[in-house]
Amino acid sequence: MLRALLDDLTFLPGIQVLTSRDGRLPPLPSIETILPAPGEDEFALFARGVAACDAAWPTAPETDGILERLARETLRQGRTLLGCRPAAVRVAASKRATAHALRAARVPVVPTFALRDGLPPLPGPWVVKPDDGAGCEDTLVTSGWRVALARLQADPDRLVAQPWLDGTPMSLSLLCAEGRATLLSCNLQHARAVGGELSVEGITVNAVPDPEGRFGELAAGIAAALPGLWGYVGVDLILTPQGPVTLEINPRLTTSYGALREALGLNVAGLVLDLLRPGGAATGRSPGTGVPVRIALEASCAN
Repeated sequence: MLRALLDDLTFLPGIQVLTSRDGRLPPLPSIETILPAPGEDEFALFARGVAACDAAWPTAPETDGILERLARETLRQGRTLLGCRPAAVRVAASKRATAHALRAARVPVVPTFALRDGLPPLPGPWVVKPDDGAGCEDTLVTSGWRVALARLQADPDRLVAQPWLDGTPMSLSLLCAEGRATLLSCNLQHARAVGGELSVEGITVNAVPDPEGRFGELAAGIAAALPGLWGYVGVDLILTPQGPVTLEINPRLTTSYGALREALGLNVAGLVLDLLRPGGAATGRSPGTGVPVRIALEASCAN
């Protein structure tokens, strides 16, 4: 994902790229890189990088407020933030807050409950996960609401529960700005549950067309409900027999980004920079060009 972003940015004329890097990782060829000084933590390193640039593109999980903190630091230094605004990141980082915001805007979303909300005794399996976790981290499929309730009671400040929805797991790759969205691709997630643990083994990017516009309509509703979404945004959803239902919003790069150039023939980083131009707001379109591209995943979560 990072390599794809750096390749897209370095291809653009007039762009000089600087990235930060953990010194224990292999170097990135042909990319100017800053490494942490002795005793310098990742936030100080990021702040030093921001100070050396005109714009910053934070690439980090939203868990524990990390992405929000990087976004705020970019704005604090008066630099251009090539990502979602801090307030939108805060909402999207919480599955419960996301569900409340989308439900208030009448956007289809999976009901999400913390212990304090009271868990309705709906039949069928339930999914219990961290409220601000990324991807499938610590996600458990339970046999029913009583088991889900017991897990919430064991860690009420961290976990939320969602009723299981039958359907096809998918994701959307979006460009967002000013409360509007451009739908770049509709992606299939190849997921399975083993022993109650949910994992995503791969993604086929640009796998599904949108001739009826239902995915574009969902994307437009999400962008309008959270107008602070900006730049590249990923959306996880379930395609049910009644239509697509939002599962969560990823206010950052997702794994799917790594295949978009091959799938669509587009430099998506360039499209994000175009949003900075006058009249560069995102506008809806229906995917239908390009080719599907499969990404195999070794880790247990996709986004």
